[in-house]
Amino acid sequence: MRLLRREDGIEKYCTVNPGSAFSAGLDEYLSSCGITVLSWQEATERSFDLAVACSVHPTMRRLDAPLMVLPHGAGYNRLVTESTGDPSAPAGLSRKELMRRGKVVPAAIGVSHEDQLARLAETCPEAVPHALVIGDWCFQRILASHPQRDLYRRSLGAVDGRRLVVIHSTWSEHSLLGRCPGLPLDLVTALPSDEFAVAAVLHPNVWARHSPHGVIERLGAAMDAGLMLIPPQEGWRAAVIASDWVVGDHGSTTFYSAAAQRVTLLAATGLDELDPRSPTADFGRRAPRLDPSGDLLAQLLDAAAVHDTDALGPVVDRQLGSVDKSGELTQRRMYAFLAARGVRAPDRAPVPGPVPTPAPMSGPPPTTYDVTGAVHEDGAVRVRRWPVVPDHHTSARGFYAVASEEGQPRWKHSAEVIARTVADAELPAVEWIVHASKEFTGANVLVASLDSSRCLVRLRGGLLMEATAERDWGARRPSLDPLLLGAAVNLWLLGDRRPQDLARGLVVRTGERRLRVGFTQQPDS
Repeated sequence: MRLLRREDGIEKYCTVNPGSAFSAGLDEYLSSCGITVLSWQEATERSFDLAVACSVHPTMRRLDAPLMVLPHGAGYNRLVTESTGDPSAPAGLSRKELMRRGKVVPAAIGVSHEDQLARLAETCPEAVPHALVIGDWCFQRILASHPQRDLYRRSLGAVDGRRLVVIHSTWSEHSLLGRCPGLPLDLVTALPSDEFAVAAVLHPNVWARHSPHGVIERLGAAMDAGLMLIPPQEGWRAAVIASDWVVGDHGSTTFYSAAAQRVTLLAATGLDELDPRSPTADFGRRAPRLDPSGDLLAQLLDAAAVHDTDALGPVVDRQLGSVDKSGELTQRRMYAFLAARGVRAPDRAPVPGPVPTPAPMSGPPPTTYDVTGAVHEDGAVRVRRWPVVPDHHTSARGFYAVASEEGQPRWKHSAEVIARTVADAELPAVEWIVHASKEFTGANVLVASLDSSRCLVRLRGGLLMEATAERDWGARRPSLDPLLLGAAVNLWLLGDRRPQDLARGLVVRTGERRLRVGFTQQPDS
């Protein structure tokens, strides 16, 4: 839509043709984007100079306009016999879709690579004169948006040393969610929370089939553990750019991620529904696999250690051609349809603008963590925290650190660390500490947040101190998570260190992050 400029006198409309089982909410979405949406009846009663569609459907023959069709993902790969009538032709390139009464229906057929022209010559040779390579404008925008990576990562929680894992799932029984419905929860609970952020990108058909409420309900436990959901309307492209690892399947968003040279692991290949000669099928055969029942953290780290950015290059290059000219090629062909009306194509190639910053759907942070770690020889405390999800958590790795906001009493009464994370609470911090020390007699450490960088800490035995996150020169002031602080102090005590030595300060390490914390005791009154 951006490639057709209003300043050239072009009026743009959208319509939703009937016949799709996944069109729920599409009219509302298009309207929310500020686009004039016509009913299908109105669209078929008017004449237009051009109709552009990202798939071919028999109903489109009713439009009074030359039709230009484009791939709606990375190329043409999926076998959909109910649409194509041909078990060997990928959807979008079949004779049944492209021909009617001996004539080719689309006036222009955009393909992303020359290889697809050869494939079209086999499946529907009459359509080849109407086809042209236009590259992939979507992927061109992804590449052009890389300078915004830090902005996208901030929105997705990949800050303070955290790395980003993005789960991608297309739709159907062969997808990641179709084959491994429990993987999002397994993954987010297998990765240390202070070292990894996890987001999920689901195909819009998943949202349409199950409804937004249904999707959130199905993934509710994973969201409780910290999973972020990328809305179907916008954000997946930014997630591709922001990611460090991708766990996916044969969907286009996984393919784009691999093309962007992200560490990619496949939990499902979709080979049962792909054209075996397509680049996506080759991708499914070549890309590294993830064993959903194995050690997920170890598999991610191992994949990163051996990652070769050029390994999948030959596969990607067979699918995405002329990427740097995609916008220009697509725009030029669309404007050719408008030339008879005196509309001239722009003199300059379109400049791909950055994709929008993502706004993930997420819940509150976890309230219970399973903690491990140790005090190193240099006195630094290395901490690892895993979110605890009821009915999914089987046994403790170490000890529990629990927020006072946790609703299940059993976790708080078995915790060694209790922390109140709300700074501006009804009860002052000192009073809460006194009450908590009487209620949670089994806790070694009690922590109450004072503000974003300070906490009140009480140790077993009554020592009360104020902790402050210290700022390194040239760095912003770090935040101080009361649950993380409590976990670090408890590990310090378990390492046979003297409580009073905390006055010298403490260094907390989570992954690559290093946080210095200073402690002061209550001054004599």
